[in-house]
Amino acid sequence: MDLGSSLDGLFTLESLFTFGMLILLQAVLGFDNLLYISLESQRVEPSKQSMTRKWGIGLAVILRIILLFALLNILQLFTSEIFALDIKGIIKGSFNLESIVVFLGGIFLIYTAIKEIMHMMLLEEDMEKERKPSSFWSVLFSIVIMNAIFSFDSILSAMALTQNFILMASAILIGGILMVVLADKVTEFLKKNRMYEVVGLFILFLVGAMLISEGAHKAGLELFNTEIHAMSKGTFYLIIFVMVIVEMVQSRYQKNLIALKQPKTYEK
Repeated sequence: MDLGSSLDGLFTLESLFTFGMLILLQAVLGFDNLLYISLESQRVEPSKQSMTRKWGIGLAVILRIILLFALLNILQLFTSEIFALDIKGIIKGSFNLESIVVFLGGIFLIYTAIKEIMHMMLLEEDMEKERKPSSFWSVLFSIVIMNAIFSFDSILSAMALTQNFILMASAILIGGILMVVLADKVTEFLKKNRMYEVVGLFILFLVGAMLISEGAHKAGLELFNTEIHAMSKGTFYLIIFVMVIVEMVQSRYQKNLIALKQPKTYEK
């Protein structure tokens, strides 16, 4: 990769338009990432939660830029076949580094979401007894690793728009700054509106399913002679929209029912 070529035509109208699209792309694809960070950071003790989010996002941005540089220069290593499966009539596929990382990331997200949902199903007093704060470093490590997995999607999508390293790195930095600004606000919102935390965990479950389908699709995986297709991003965001709307309507309905059941007081 030649940085000099990245500077050529950097301030043209086309480059500025592409830059705007890259920032928008980082914001849209960073939504599920930000949700994961907000939920995961709540595992540490309250005094360290904000620091965990900021450090996690900061390290993840650095890692994302390094990954961008690597993908631009050694993309062949990520697309070369590592191993293949071919059991006639049962399973067939060719796995490379990218498909493996995305696939395993999806499995990890589904595991995390199910684990947290199971904790939420316990009685509150049992949760207080059993759940101890996780260490700062273990949660930070999880956030950085999952950021790296989410990075594949956003970086490869960005590379479809441009091969200019400076534009892509700048968009990643701005996306990281936006995540730092919004992370605390999202976490506080989830704490004050606990019902949306449940929705958030189910969204994480869906993100995991989407990553598994995407990893399988990248590997050309076939199960029982049926090709696995990646979940459409449009379908994914539509499901999220419907889930949030349903939760809002249900919450409002429950409040109205509670208000109706309360005894009315009449002035004498």
